[in-house]
Amino acid sequence: MAMLGKRRPPRAATNRVRRESGTNTPPSGEAADTLTIERLAHDGRGVARDPHGKTVFVDQALPGERVRIAVHRQRKRFDEAHVVECLEPAPQRVTPPCAYYGRCGGCDLQHLALEEQRTHKRRTLEELFTRQGLTLPEVQVLADEGLGYRRRARLGVKCDAQGTPHLGFRARGSEHLIDIDTCVVLEPMLADVIASLRECLTTLEAPRRVGHIELIATAEGPCVVIRQLRDVPGDETRWQRFAAERDITLVWQVGREAPTLRWLHAPFGETLHVTLTLDDMTLQLGCAPGDFLQINAEVNAQLVRTARYWLAPRGSERVLDLFAGIGNFTLALAPHVEAITGIEGSPAMVERLADNARRNGLHHVGAHQADLATRMPDVGDVDWVVLDPPRGGAEALCRALAEQPVKKVLYVSCDPAALARDTAYLVQGGYRIERAALADMFPHTAHLESMLLLTRETPRGRSMSAEREDHGQGP
Repeated sequence: MAMLGKRRPPRAATNRVRRESGTNTPPSGEAADTLTIERLAHDGRGVARDPHGKTVFVDQALPGERVRIAVHRQRKRFDEAHVVECLEPAPQRVTPPCAYYGRCGGCDLQHLALEEQRTHKRRTLEELFTRQGLTLPEVQVLADEGLGYRRRARLGVKCDAQGTPHLGFRARGSEHLIDIDTCVVLEPMLADVIASLRECLTTLEAPRRVGHIELIATAEGPCVVIRQLRDVPGDETRWQRFAAERDITLVWQVGREAPTLRWLHAPFGETLHVTLTLDDMTLQLGCAPGDFLQINAEVNAQLVRTARYWLAPRGSERVLDLFAGIGNFTLALAPHVEAITGIEGSPAMVERLADNARRNGLHHVGAHQADLATRMPDVGDVDWVVLDPPRGGAEALCRALAEQPVKKVLYVSCDPAALARDTAYLVQGGYRIERAALADMFPHTAHLESMLLLTRETPRGRSMSAEREDHGQGP
């Protein structure tokens, strides 16, 4: 990245490509560094072909644009480049709302109009399913206004040669830290503490011992989690004073291998809380630093509301929620079904799920621990399964569900490629895709969350438990 923003002289690799193509001059008289963008890649970068047919991925370039580029990374089959000058901008290009955009790596699509971002994500989702031989129904889009949405973020901390601490996000594909004073995609309560955090860093005895700082927006206000690589008693006191002066929650996470948590200032107790507001109820969910939370509270609430509407519970269903976390879907469905069991791999998360059920007066919720990476847990007869796995997806579970059918599968995914792969197993097992939604959980980035509802009808006169018996699963 040392040449970022500079034009590069021709390289031997370029000459080799020219020799292979049998020409030494670009067509149409265009300069070798001027390209026309053909389309967007799944990750939001523009895709073009250089004069010799080699694919070039161009940061922050849009379809139809004619741009002058500089290559910052050459690979055998493609090059990676950035825009030096946009000669003919596309109509969908907009002025980014953030002053740090282009340097900070936190967002990568702020130059594209928000509705066009969502159109691109929908097309990406559909294309990945087409590659699996699958067709999606009309894709519903769940979205917010696109700014001030992020309720959790990790800021890097780094000291320069003079010992001056810097605080911010890293540049894309780099360890270089971009100092920031605010952030337009953070919830305002989090953006407002960045400047004061930097001030506190300058007063520390050992700022190099701070690994990073995590910000979490809770129902009570901002929570700051300091990742402290080594104990520095004087700095512990400074952070404690910083939090007390602002009456915010501050947690010190000390140590490298097995860090311990110290609640240096906890005016609302040593449990964090987030709120999930639905049409008929408001849930208070307790959590701890490090627990998984959907990053966008508003879009998450839309996702949960949509899930309940799609599933249309009648009060008699038995439900299994796999990768249940702190109870995002488990507790929202609980009042409307006969029984629901949430399963998590972490014993601590299972305990928090059970606590959250009790806190919200939901007494028919089960919470169990199981390794979900390799097999379906043995939980007896259920009607529906809810899946919300990590990025790698739930391949083993979907293979099992194809063999051990249930009436409905609700699959929430943060990786559309994994979702398409896993859905193919379910469709081969007799399921049908009924509904599809794109949840724009991370506006201004290429990341997309999606949700499917799949149903499977049993043969006439057969029950789900009878089909399980045929597969050796017992009643």
